[in-house]
Amino acid sequence: MEMPKRLMISAGESSGELYGALLSRELKRVWHDVEIIGIGGSHMKSEGVSLIATISHVMGITEAIKHLFIIRETFKKAKQTLIEQRPDILILIDYPDFNIALAKHAKSLGIPILYYVSPQVWAWRRGRVKKITGLANKIAVLFPFEADIYKDTGLPVEFVGHPITETINITETREELKQKLQLNPAKSVISLLPGSRPSEIKRHMPIIKGVAERIYNELPGYQIVIPLAPETELKEEIPGYITVLKNLTPQAIACSDVSAVASGTATLQTALLGIPMVVFYKVSPLTFCFAKLLVKVKFISIVNILSKKEIVKELIQRKATTQNIFLEIKKIITDNKYREEIISNLDKIKNLFSGKTASTHVTKIVGELAGWNTTGAY
Repeated sequence: MEMPKRLMISAGESSGELYGALLSRELKRVWHDVEIIGIGGSHMKSEGVSLIATISHVMGITEAIKHLFIIRETFKKAKQTLIEQRPDILILIDYPDFNIALAKHAKSLGIPILYYVSPQVWAWRRGRVKKITGLANKIAVLFPFEADIYKDTGLPVEFVGHPITETINITETREELKQKLQLNPAKSVISLLPGSRPSEIKRHMPIIKGVAERIYNELPGYQIVIPLAPETELKEEIPGYITVLKNLTPQAIACSDVSAVASGTATLQTALLGIPMVVFYKVSPLTFCFAKLLVKVKFISIVNILSKKEIVKELIQRKATTQNIFLEIKKIITDNKYREEIISNLDKIKNLFSGKTASTHVTKIVGELAGWNTTGAY
């Protein structure tokens, strides 16, 4: 009699749990009987994952201190689950401090470990490469340059592509998308993305509302849309001229003429959809001070990091103002040459991920590491 297949996924925040959900869907397609347990959110739950704890939405030093008790409790549950459930494999998605500590326990129990989505070791705390190398059986990375970081470590590494490409299945025209989103199909759209974590939304919404007001008063031909990630809420009052959409981010971006995007995975999503953008970001002053000391990259948006130059404007911390963001939006709209140059550079980003489906690649790796029979599965 064949033993039941069981695996555990540990994802710490919104984008990671989306990747966990996409992977879970593919795993269940290949192995209908697989039992998936893990730490995640609504996406993973909807794909049949039995959640032992929900994601923490923590970002930055001050936020982490506030959530320390919840993180500790989640870690205790995760350790206990490894001992009691003994999954065939543990899949770690980013969230390094938590997941590296969890990997130590899994390794001591003899559970194979796949690190899916490398922490941003290329940006800061490079020492984590050594820790991951000593714990994981394999690492699946999302960006081509990350494979180079691990190639001389002895840890098997594979560039699998980016799972966000799997969320972009837009076949409708802009007009059709606007109708679907109950927008005016005859009017152009500007989308404003405040981020996916509660702390990001809280910090960015005053700026976003200011930008929206400027658009409403000075660019009356445009509709304003704020797409929100699942499990996020806007706690303040929103003017009637702003349309808030939930769980429809790719569609909202795709029907836009331009987007203002908080730095994060959404910048890559916007790039893959070919929509010109301005990137902005603010953190607490304490977090920013630490980041300046620790972070070793010239740019913060993955779009510019992949391009090795500023192809989209970045407005960070003090520069992330209503005025600066609005002026960049206006420039993208009014300067055709500037706009076309951005779109041309975004096309090059798209080409990097062409032909790769991350969840399919990772499912094959899981089968190999867990020792499951994948014959005829693909």
